[in-house]
Amino acid sequence: MEVTILQQENGWTARMAGRLDTPASLDVANQIKPMLEHADGTIVLDCSEMTYISSSGLRIFLTIRKQASVQGGHVIVSGLSDDIRQVFMMTGFLQLFDIQ
Repeated sequence: MEVTILQQENGWTARMAGRLDTPASLDVANQIKPMLEHADGTIVLDCSEMTYISSSGLRIFLTIRKQASVQGGHVIVSGLSDDIRQVFMMTGFLQLFDIQ
């Protein structure tokens, strides 16, 4: 899993590429810490190159959403493939996030 985190004027963008499985989620959790400390703007989670997400990966998304909510931020999930959109639909995540 490769994550590129970019700080922008109004928030953050995290581009995720590859498999967000259990081993990768531990690394991703460490990489997103700076973003979570300043989650008061818009956070865009670009999943256009993500090929897989596990329950541990979904937990990362919930953590980001919760922290943004606490700080008054907003989370946008973009670029979901059909397979990952299906996972989001089955788990109720489509209703939890602003999907674009």
